[in-house]
Order: sequence, then structure tokens, then C-alpha cells
Amino acid sequence: MKIIQTSGKRKRAIARATVKPGTGVIRINGVPVPKLTPQLAKMKIEELLIIVHDEKLKTVNIDVKVSGGGSLGQIDAARIALSRAITQFLKKKTVVKNIKAYDRSMLSGDSRQVERKKWGGRKARARFQKSYR
Repeated sequence: MKIIQTSGKRKRAIARATVKPGTGVIRINGVPVPKLTPQLAKMKIEELLIIVHDEKLKTVNIDVKVSGGGSLGQIDAARIALSRAITQFLKKKTVVKNIKAYDRSMLSGDSRQVERKKWGGRKARARFQKSYR
């Protein structure tokens, strides 16, 4: 079996997923999915596995390494990388259809970016206060 590598991005977080032959363990930054904290992070990853639900996934190990961004941004990036890795491994159109029907952002991500800061203020839209007296 060939090793599959995919990536996913969300805000400033970047995740890389690697699929290798193994025993069906999925790890995110070295932590198995059942032991992930917070609970919301665990649920976001498990919902993808519930949608896919294929016996072939028990023959591979998937390691996801995430860096940058906040905790939920990292989980979303890991979920995107994981879903892309699973679809490449299974090579079934029905899996892609199921994932897209449930939540399109699992495969494509979010294209929005932070608006750049402009002169005359502290942030993109905020302006410095003006004094008349």
C-alpha cells in the first residue's frame, strides 16, 4: 500500500495527515481520537468517522500533525486533512458525496481571510479617536 499525505488549513492552523498500514488508530498530534480534549474537538472528528463508516479504515493508521492557530482552528484543519486522506484512501465517490452532503467545509475549507490593517486606526476598521478641543 502507498503512503498517502494530505493537508488542510483553517485560519492560521495547518494540518498534515499521513495514512500508513496499521491497526486502525487515528492520532492527532500523538493523541488518539478517543482521548482528545476538549469534548467538542473529539465530537468534530468522530462525526466524520460516523459519516464515512468503512471497514477498510481498520487496516490503516492515520497520523495528523497540526501547528499554528487556536485550538478549534486546529481541530477544523485536522478534520479537513483527515477527510481528504480518507477520501483518497477509499477512492469511492459515495464517500465524497456523503461528506459533501453533510458538510461541504469538511473537504474544501473556508476561503475567508483576515482583513488587513489600514492606516489611521488600530485594526482594519477601528479608527483612532478624534479630539476637537
